[in-house]
Amino acid sequence: MSPAPPIVLSFAASDPTGGAGLQADLLTLGAMGCHAFSVVTAVTAQDTRGVEAFLPVDAAWVVAQARCVLEDAEVSAFKLGVLGSAQNVTAIAEIIAEHPDIPLVLDPVLASGRGDLLAGDDIVAAMCAHILPRTSVVTPNSIEARRLAAGAEAHEPALEECARRLIALGCGYVLVTGTHEPGAEVTNTLYDRGGIVRADRWQRLPQTYHGSGCTLASAIAAGLAKGSSMSEAVGMAQAYTWQTLAHGFRPGAGQHLPDRLYFAREAFEHTIGRSR
Repeated sequence: MSPAPPIVLSFAASDPTGGAGLQADLLTLGAMGCHAFSVVTAVTAQDTRGVEAFLPVDAAWVVAQARCVLEDAEVSAFKLGVLGSAQNVTAIAEIIAEHPDIPLVLDPVLASGRGDLLAGDDIVAAMCAHILPRTSVVTPNSIEARRLAAGAEAHEPALEECARRLIALGCGYVLVTGTHEPGAEVTNTLYDRGGIVRADRWQRLPQTYHGSGCTLASAIAAGLAKGSSMSEAVGMAQAYTWQTLAHGFRPGAGQHLPDRLYFAREAFEHTIGRSR
C-alpha cells in the first residue's frame, strides 16, 4: 500500500460555490499533496456575488465531528476559517489545546468579499482570547488585521503595529496580505516577534476573487503538514495561490474563482492533445 499523505483537519463553513470555505480547503489541500479531514462549522446559502444566509452549526456537533476524526487518525496540521459562533470558537479552542504540537493556521474570515458580516465582535474577541495564543500563523488581509488589532486610538494602526499586537497575543507569525491596499503590486508581509521575516510582491491581477484567502491559508497548512519551515511554507503557498488566481474563471455573475487544479487541467489537455 502507498503511504498515507499528511492529513490536515479543516474547520470551516460550507460554501455551495466551492469558491471559498470548506470546499476550497479540500481542493487546495488535495492539490498540495495532503488529505483533508473536515469539520463543518456553519452552512451558508451563497453564490459568487455574496452570502444570502448563514447558519452556524451547534457547538456540540462541531466537537463531535472533530473528536471522531482526531481519535481515529493522526493529523499533521489544523486550518481554521469561518468558525460560525463564539461558542464554536471556545469549543474548537478546547480541542486544539489537547494537541499543542500540531501547527495551526488561522484564516480570520470576518466578512465575505461583498462585505457580508461573518463574524461579530463576540467572535473576534473569542478568537483573540482563545485561538490566537495557540496559532502558528494567522493570515489576515489588511482590513482583518486592523479589526483584530483595533485599540483605543481614533486612527487606524499601521499594519506593522497590527502584526506586533497580534503576536503579543501569542501567535507565532502574522502574514498580512495586501490585496486591499493600493498599488500596482500586492505585497504580503510575514512577521514574527523580531519584525519582518519576508515581504513578497506579486503582480496585481485585474479581477476580484472569491476564496483567495482560503486558498493561501490552506496551502500554508499543507506546507507545514509536509514539514516545511514557516518561511518556506508561506513562500510556496503564495506562489501556488497566485497561479490559481491567474488561471481563475468566472462561473457566475459575481467574482472569479481560483482554479486550484490548474496544473492538472493543463496536464490533462496536453495528454489528450498528444493522443490525438
